[in-house]
Amino acid sequence: MIYNHSMKYTYQYKALPTTEIKLEINLWLRICQYWYNRQLGDRFDWWEQNRTSVDSCPLVASLPVLRDKPNYYSQKKYLPGLKKKPVTVQWSGEELDLSRVPANTLQSVCKRVDIAFERFIAGDSNGQRSGKPRFKAQSRYRSFVIEGAGLDLHSCSVGGKYLYIRVPKIGLIKIRSHRHLPDGAILKQFQFVKKNDGWFVNLRLEDATVPVKSDDIVPTWDNSLGMDAVLHEDDYLATSEGVKLPSLKVLRKSQHKLTRISQKKNARKRGSKARRQLAKREGGQHQKIARCRKDMSNTKLLTNY
Repeated sequence: MIYNHSMKYTYQYKALPTTEIKLEINLWLRICQYWYNRQLGDRFDWWEQNRTSVDSCPLVASLPVLRDKPNYYSQKKYLPGLKKKPVTVQWSGEELDLSRVPANTLQSVCKRVDIAFERFIAGDSNGQRSGKPRFKAQSRYRSFVIEGAGLDLHSCSVGGKYLYIRVPKIGLIKIRSHRHLPDGAILKQFQFVKKNDGWFVNLRLEDATVPVKSDDIVPTWDNSLGMDAVLHEDDYLATSEGVKLPSLKVLRKSQHKLTRISQKKNARKRGSKARRQLAKREGGQHQKIARCRKDMSNTKLLTNY
C-alpha cells in the first residue's frame, strides 16, 4: 500500500547577487548580528542580577531587585520600538536601521537566542551545563532566515541554468540551478549563508505528495549488507562482501599548508588587512577540506553500491 505523506527537505544553491544586493544583505547580516548580541547581553544581565553568592545575607548585603526572565516573547516586543528610528551602536557610533530587515527575520534571531540561552541554563541530559553562549563577531555570524511569506520562485532562465527568487524588500535574486526542483514543491523558508567563497541560499521545501511504501521489508542474508567503520591505516569502511573503501585523509594531506597559513595569520596584527587576507585563505582551506569529505561520503558509497 502507498499513501501520501508531507515531507520537508532543504536544497542549497550558489547565489549570484548583484553588487547592490550584496551590500543590502551584508547590512541585514550586520543588523541581525547586533540584534543577537543585544538580546544575549540582556539575558546575561538578568542572569547576573538574579543570582547572589552563597555567603550573601539579606541582613548584611543588599540583594538586587528581581526582574522577569527575558524570553522569546518579551524580547520580541522590543522590535516595534526599535524600528521607529535608527539605533546607534554604543561602542562604534554606527547607526543601524532595523526597519530595513523583515520582521520575521528579526524574530527568527530572537528564537535563535532563546534556544542558545535555554540550552546553557538547562544543560545536557546529565544536568551538566556547557559553556556560555558567545557574543557573535562578524566572522562568526554568517546566516539569517526569511520565512515563506512573500517568497516566490520564478521560472528558470534560458537553458535552465538559473533560478530567480523574489525576496521581500530586495527583489529578484539570481541563483545557480545545479539541481532540479521537484514539481509541486512549496517554498517555506529561505536562508542566506555567507561562506568563504560567496553567498549561498538554502531553500526549505515542502512536498505534500511524496509516495511512501508501507510494506514491511523482512531482512534476510540476501538483502542485507554489513558495514563497519574500521578506520585502520588507509581504509575507513569495510563491508560484509569484502569491499574496503579507502580514506582520503584530506586533513592530514592539507595539515602542513593549513599550519603554515595559521602561523602567518597569528603573527600579524589584529585588525590589519594582512591578517584578514590570511584569515580568508585559512577559511578557504577549511572549506576545501569540508567539501572533500562531503563529496567522498556522498559519491563514494553511491558509486560502489
